[in-house]
Amino acid sequence: MNHLSTEEIGKRFPYLYETHLHTSQGSACGRNTGAEMAKACRQAGYTGIFVTDHNWGGNTAADRSLPWREWVERFAQGYRDARKTGERIGLDVFFGWEAGYQGTEFLIYGLTPEWLADHPELRDADVATQHEIVNAAGGMVIHAHPFRKEAYIPQIRLFPEAVDGVEGINVSHTNPLTASGHNGESDRQAREYAIAHGFPMTAGSDVHSTCLLSGGMAFPRRMKDGEDFVRTVMSGEDYLLKDGEDWYSREGIRVAGQTIDLTD
Repeated sequence: MNHLSTEEIGKRFPYLYETHLHTSQGSACGRNTGAEMAKACRQAGYTGIFVTDHNWGGNTAADRSLPWREWVERFAQGYRDARKTGERIGLDVFFGWEAGYQGTEFLIYGLTPEWLADHPELRDADVATQHEIVNAAGGMVIHAHPFRKEAYIPQIRLFPEAVDGVEGINVSHTNPLTASGHNGESDRQAREYAIAHGFPMTAGSDVHSTCLLSGGMAFPRRMKDGEDFVRTVMSGEDYLLKDGEDWYSREGIRVAGQTIDLTD
């Protein structure tokens, strides 16, 4: 893809989705409710969001001692509130989660809270088994921020045979407003890793509050649901990755560097 003007981007890719978002109801590190996050994202011009709260293996806000189905119900409350609000204000809201495995994290897309409630075996699954279970149901596993260096990540571990793609842009790595805002080197490494293995890339802000970071993925058409998002990413359909003010092709090549209004 050649360099695109901001006007061309707005015309060709008018539907912007935040793919990595936390709520205070599902993530202990979240600062705002699902309803509050939905309102902020719609006001900022997003077409839709994926609520990807931390699961039982990460910094979840839901009590791990609860019976499985009750845990899932509590865990999904941020998503459900965001979706209810989204239906009222015209924002697409899809379900996902961020799965933690001893500090390494994965974004799961294309499944539902109802499906999760029916699969308690995921709670004790290792990374390879998680991939098998999710793929068998039509879901997608994306390695989130694979080269992030933080105290809660004991070591960088890669699982190229147990993921379907790589988060090539995580805006919290480059935005100075966030605790992780440094030099973006981990994102560059993530994109190189994705290219080396032929993985599709995703982009998200990893946002935890209504102080949004303007990241995500832009598409030429509106997503129908989480399954449609999975098909789009895995099929090679065209889309753009957004890192704050910068735009990249789905192959990780920078195509433009200015912010534009992507309201649909």
